Amino acid sequence: MSSKAFAIPEKILSEVSKVVIGKEDIKELLLVSLMSGGHLLIEGLPGTAKTTISRVFAQAIGGEFKRIQFTPDMLPADITGFYLYSPDGNSRFVPGPIFANVVLADELNRATPRTQAALLEAMQENQVSVEGITHPLPHPSMVIASQLPYGGAGTYPLTEVQADRFLLRAWSGYPSQEEEKEIITNIASIEERKVESVTEPQELLELRQAVKNIHLSEKVRDYIISLVAHVRQNPDVLQSPSPRASITLYKASKALALLRQRDFVIPDDVKRLSRPALEHRVRIKPEAEMEEVTPRDIIEKVLSEVPVPKEP
Repeated sequence: MSSKAFAIPEKILSEVSKVVIGKEDIKELLLVSLMSGGHLLIEGLPGTAKTTISRVFAQAIGGEFKRIQFTPDMLPADITGFYLYSPDGNSRFVPGPIFANVVLADELNRATPRTQAALLEAMQENQVSVEGITHPLPHPSMVIASQLPYGGAGTYPLTEVQADRFLLRAWSGYPSQEEEKEIITNIASIEERKVESVTEPQELLELRQAVKNIHLSEKVRDYIISLVAHVRQNPDVLQSPSPRASITLYKASKALALLRQRDFVIPDDVKRLSRPALEHRVRIKPEAEMEEVTPRDIIEKVLSEVPVPKEP
């Protein structure tokens, strides 16, 4: 593995940390999602830096950043774009904000399921189809979606299909007292800091190729499959993770190994990513919800029960 592949994530993380205090978990999951070619769902309360960290991350990787503020009256064309027809019968395509390297879908669950669905093709196929014509998105491209906690006023729950398109899910909570003190003390300089681009799209594509070359042993692969199978077998689970969850753990574990400067995956990489990869893909039966069983409880139980392979 080249030293360049190890250096690029470090440079991105260092640049983002100039502006974003704390949020180490989200920074790591952003990098893992980017390196894996996936998308990240950030759930959290308003004012917890979801937009800031997404914007700064886009600036650091040298990509074009666009933000979409989702509202109940938004239409799919407001995201994908539309054809503008002139009186002479000619038309031209007006691209929507989805055409960017990093797209922040802010408060995604404020939009109706129909509008949310406008992201499905873009996230899965890296393209959008408008009036039967396909338009490719920039390479690389990544969607970072934020949503308010489930059940908030004026929100629509993400469908299982939509949630499954996100590689990982992160939680954005309030900062610790020490972090908040540092933010307040240095707010003037933080707001004035300029984030520099430390990489470019071609390097990111090469980084994704490097992730594919990370070694993942047969034992670790079987461990991933066993974890997902045990979640599916839990009697409290109504909607279980699809094979996309296993693929997520396979890809993301490789990216995390590279991020931690290893050329092989260890079981701890899989354990670290199990909650971000599985929690948003699990739905609990109503009777279990009444007993306050949560997806996290299911995953924690599975992690404690499934034997960890002794060697990677």
